[in-house]
Amino acid sequence: MRVSTMRSIDQWVGIPACFIISPFRWLSDLLRSAKKTKPDTRRTLFIELSEMGSAVIVDPAMRKLQTEGKAELYFAIFKKNYKSLGILQTVPESHVFKMNADNFGSLVIDIFRFMIWCRKKKISTVIDLELFSRFTALLSFFSGARSRVGFTNFHDEGLYRGNLVNRPVRYNPHVHIAINFISLVNKALGLFENPYATVPVSAGEIQLAKATVSAEATENIKNKIRQLFPEWNNESIVLINANASDMLPQRRWPQENFTEVAKQLLAAFPDIVIVATGAPAEKDYVEEVVKMTGHKKCINSAGFFSFEELVPLYSISTCMLTNDSGPAHFASVTSLKVFVLFGPETPHLYLPLGGNAEPFYLGLPCSPCVSAANHRKTTCLTRPCITGIQPATVLQRMEIFLKANDSISLATISG
Repeated sequence: MRVSTMRSIDQWVGIPACFIISPFRWLSDLLRSAKKTKPDTRRTLFIELSEMGSAVIVDPAMRKLQTEGKAELYFAIFKKNYKSLGILQTVPESHVFKMNADNFGSLVIDIFRFMIWCRKKKISTVIDLELFSRFTALLSFFSGARSRVGFTNFHDEGLYRGNLVNRPVRYNPHVHIAINFISLVNKALGLFENPYATVPVSAGEIQLAKATVSAEATENIKNKIRQLFPEWNNESIVLINANASDMLPQRRWPQENFTEVAKQLLAAFPDIVIVATGAPAEKDYVEEVVKMTGHKKCINSAGFFSFEELVPLYSISTCMLTNDSGPAHFASVTSLKVFVLFGPETPHLYLPLGGNAEPFYLGLPCSPCVSAANHRKTTCLTRPCITGIQPATVLQRMEIFLKANDSISLATISG
């Protein structure tokens, strides 16, 4: 199902549905004394359907609930996005409900499957991670959980989704989304009562765990690189991710800009190989960048590596240049240096965790133009926030890093 279709359904069906069901929520909570009882976090379900990157960003919050709330974790996510949740393996696959959103019919069937699944798993608390989605608010209620934690607009106008969440937390659009996620967990732990998240979140609480990569997985990636480029002799790998998801295509930096950076890097650093990554559906788009670069050491790997092979690929690479998209967050579970191009969104809210991400962001007066307030929708076509980032600026910072990295490597060899 197209993103625009899901947004329309969420608005035109979701709003009246939330309005109609809200009185039943009030009655149900009254009969169950839901608001008078401290949340039982022993079987907690997190809901984050549509954002692959958020499935990584929420990991510190889930681990905190696991440690402090002794929680057995469950997760609901769209089937096509599940693999992002499996990167750190915090939630076992048997505890994940994968919802099929290919068409409206399959979605309706899976709503009923979800209701049955939640009752079989005896879900006691739900934490809705979505930013004001009526659909996930309804799912929270249909789960049958006594405690339902989620974002609320509180005194803000708009963003109506009924009163289906009974442990509301005011969403703060001025702090990183990871902090907002931790605040939801703090609410579930009973650390504050009113909707304002008054409990501080320390830097240590949003530290991201690192993925474990086996020697076998690393060797497999090296062999696959040699399949793509038989002349590869362990030169440094520089990754380029030129595409972004269809959910927000305005995030794409122009292909010719990626091409210019690739050309200049290959001219300045003869001991690197550039691997352009992407999903199978992005192969033609990525191929345009590779063709325009016109160098044998710039290789199209779109569709060649499986999703499970991305983390091992990141672990042996030197750095990556990417649009603000899923791969930036997937790479954050490794030590890979990531240069992220931000346009309609802002690094202040969505910079990948892990400490190795460096943003390019113009911060125009109109930026960010997408937010929870407009359900991350923009119709800007000129996109000066992203097209205005100059290749020379990007190249300068990447060259500084690669030169320093080369010096470190030489010093290590000499030692």
